[in-house]
Amino acid sequence: MLSHFSSRILLLPLAAATLAAGPAFAKDDAVEAAKRKQLVIVSFDGAHDNLLWEKSRAMARRTGAHFTYFLSCTFLFPKDERAKYQAPHEKRGRSNVGFSQDKDETILRLGEIWLAKLEGHDIASHGCGHFDGGKWSTEDWKTELTFFREALKDAWRNAGVGEREPADWQRFAREDIKGFRAPYLSAGSGLPKALEAEGFTYDASLVSKGPAMPAASGDIARFALPLIPEGASQRPVIAMDYNLYVRHSKGKENPGKSAAFEESTLAAYRDAFAGQYDGERIPLQLGFHFVEMNAGAYWRALDRFLTETCGKADVACVSYVEALDILAKEKKAAGAAL
Repeated sequence: MLSHFSSRILLLPLAAATLAAGPAFAKDDAVEAAKRKQLVIVSFDGAHDNLLWEKSRAMARRTGAHFTYFLSCTFLFPKDERAKYQAPHEKRGRSNVGFSQDKDETILRLGEIWLAKLEGHDIASHGCGHFDGGKWSTEDWKTELTFFREALKDAWRNAGVGEREPADWQRFAREDIKGFRAPYLSAGSGLPKALEAEGFTYDASLVSKGPAMPAASGDIARFALPLIPEGASQRPVIAMDYNLYVRHSKGKENPGKSAAFEESTLAAYRDAFAGQYDGERIPLQLGFHFVEMNAGAYWRALDRFLTETCGKADVACVSYVEALDILAKEKKAAGAAL
């Protein structure tokens, strides 16, 4: 069964922006495909369920992957403290994804976040209350992003265990949160300037017709989840578990077909990867949520895909922040070689 959180997040309409910004790491940057690492970038939206934190971290250790976790900051507050949060144009204390159940759950989550950071994963922002910001202004986005960073910075103290805060937590909260993904992939024109003003370096809220290099909007690198062919008809679908869930079972649990959904998903991942690994080697991005939809079909497909993929020659299963660093180094090396 889907959790209360998932039913509220998934049954709202998805509004996705398309990749339309200027060049950042264009595929013709004189980096020969044969010399370029094939990057696989896996991310998780929400990052709330503590058991799935543990499960995903174990998957990463087993496969050698690093992930990006797009955290929703309302899960740093117990529900009896909901009044601390007010999203732009919403009633105080409202969140589409709820809050933490209590302080004990919050403390466990903070520990998972810190362990993930120490293990080399990328902790990024998914905003706070999971609202559609497609019509938000730059100032609206700044308000949400500022609240996220302050909530993360003060999280241990707010949970009543300030003495347990890791020594480097404050620097981490100020400096290491570099990425963002908009809820519902609905960013609007006000987001890039807000991200730049708040010290972010990348956004992963766009959608592209196929695997694409990140584009630039000012100083922000903008990544796009690709459409990939899937199923017998090979109809394109956004490479994200929720979109496959809607494709396969109209957004309702169908555990009886979980194995079939897993196989179809794995085949789509394999084909999308092969198309790049044997071709231009554009990064392949796959998106997930901290919800095991259709009885875990998509997480199982991911585990199998990473197990067979991350150890291949010239493949790096990396976070978004690591991908940016690798792409920048490749671009610099290519320029020096001209």
